[in-house]
Amino acid sequence: MSIQKTITLALTGASGMPYALRLLECLLAGGSRVYLLHSQAAQIVAKQEMDLTLPARPEELQAYLAGRFKPQANQLQVFGREEWFAPVASGSNPADAMVVCPCTMGTLAAIAGGLSDNLIERAADVMLKEGRKLILVPRETPFSAIHLENMLKLARLGVVILPPNPGFYHHPESVADLVDFVVARILDHLGVPHGLIARWGEESGGR
Repeated sequence: MSIQKTITLALTGASGMPYALRLLECLLAGGSRVYLLHSQAAQIVAKQEMDLTLPARPEELQAYLAGRFKPQANQLQVFGREEWFAPVASGSNPADAMVVCPCTMGTLAAIAGGLSDNLIERAADVMLKEGRKLILVPRETPFSAIHLENMLKLARLGVVILPPNPGFYHHPESVADLVDFVVARILDHLGVPHGLIARWGEESGGR
């Protein structure tokens, strides 16, 4: 299987870790190279929501995820929040697209403000300045006026704001079905083929 796209996937401390790990699984299965970034808060959320203890050291997390998802050699690379020599830190070597899933309001605000205090923020800033696709999956409710203003600012710059709001017209039978609905929408915007759910007007979807 040849590498189709290079995607930066950033995990932050918002609720919604099942979306992130399912997205990672589908990206790898679909032949994408993934540069994975994560915050310390994301590790806490993974433990709380999925009872997963994600290693803090990038090399250990990469080994853990490789054992879980079985990627090809060099298909998955994990970088620490201060690894400024990572490919994603420079516009000379940007990924094809970046997804922050789940995305905290703090991370969203930092991206909207052009901050680059850690590798997640810098990678997003690179995507904006290089005109590459950036998708934010903000998991918060309700949104304050500040949240909405930040999202509007980013949307006007071409950022895709994709809250994880699952539909029900496909008659989901499990939480996994709801997760797949959201992940399918993210994959659609990345241009990554999938068979997670039936599309509108189709009778059934693959898994």
